[in-house]
Amino acid sequence: MSKDGIKKVVLAYSGGLDTSIIVKWLQDEYQCEVVTFTADIGQGEEVEPVRAKAEAAGIKEIYIEDLTEEFVRDYVFPMFRANAIYEGEYLLGTSIARPLIAKRLIEIANETGADAISHGATGKGNDQVRFELGAYALRPDIKIIAPWREWDLNSREKLLNYAEANGISIEMKREGKKSPYSMDANLLHISYEGYDLEDPWAEPGNDMWRWSVSPEEAPNEATYIEIGFEKGDPISIDGEKLSAAALLLKLNQLGGDNGIGRADIVENRYVGMKSRGCYETPGGTILLKAHRAMESLTLDREAAHMKDELMPRYAKLVYNGYWFAPEREMLQAAIDQTQQVVNGVVRVKLYKGNVSVVGRRSDSNSLFDESIATFEDDAGAYNQQDAEGFIKLNALRLRVAASKNQ
Repeated sequence: MSKDGIKKVVLAYSGGLDTSIIVKWLQDEYQCEVVTFTADIGQGEEVEPVRAKAEAAGIKEIYIEDLTEEFVRDYVFPMFRANAIYEGEYLLGTSIARPLIAKRLIEIANETGADAISHGATGKGNDQVRFELGAYALRPDIKIIAPWREWDLNSREKLLNYAEANGISIEMKREGKKSPYSMDANLLHISYEGYDLEDPWAEPGNDMWRWSVSPEEAPNEATYIEIGFEKGDPISIDGEKLSAAALLLKLNQLGGDNGIGRADIVENRYVGMKSRGCYETPGGTILLKAHRAMESLTLDREAAHMKDELMPRYAKLVYNGYWFAPEREMLQAAIDQTQQVVNGVVRVKLYKGNVSVVGRRSDSNSLFDESIATFEDDAGAYNQQDAEGFIKLNALRLRVAASKNQ
């Protein structure tokens, strides 16, 4: 008899150790049918082989989908319109992928008549919150099974013993080939946690990084590129128009080749603990710098400043899993309104881990007026005597306070 009335579950399935065990555990513990969903969001690994693993586990409904374009177009780019960065350093690479996966889990549950969804996120991390907040926002009656919060398989040894006892085939990479780190990758970034990174004093070894060369080993000559923007989104590199996913992929390659995008962070998780992680976000690092440069030329001063004031709140909403919350959507609407004028081209210089903006141009929306800003004769475009009254008016409260203090 099924447990809690659950007859069918949609599982976010990678085919790795945890989710391979979860399939069997769900079948045994809940006596239910399992549907698997595997998303390709640019993690750099072939996802189709998981089909054979799912079939071997007796799965009849298997979803394997390429979501890279939707991921970058509808999640990454809107987030970058906000210049979102969490706690001053983290470009939210893992955070922004979770709402898309949650959305597809719910859509597949609706398509297949499933009662519940399931995921392999642990009870210590942020991802459980992100998946579940997203799911509840889209289907409030959905049931969610989080095995890590229910079972007692709380170590790798116990997981391997369970797999062996139940005939679950786990591919083990040869000694020396398997990374000791817990990694998560998508088209925006790759993250590393665990192993020696659990000591915040320990410097990660250079062999840990997968996407970028070290700045010391980067080319001795700079790479120059031009990024075209339309309504706040990048649309081209060096004049070549690219799809959202193709553009980010190319920026990743260019950034990685030049040692750009590495970060070593101790962050505050939503669940309350501090966590040390390392991230590679080469394309995103370039994009953030270029987008801000484009805004510097085209956005009104007060609109730009208000965006900067709202950004930490927006970033926290994404980090904590509130992508589908009304407050994030409200902020997004305001941000997107400002982006109507963010059109033009930014030239950046990539050199040994650094991204430098060396040029920006907007033929239709630039607010930079050389006739006013010039240090040469401005031909009456700006009356410098007006500044005296401006200063005295703004100084009035300071002068009054100073006279009282005297």
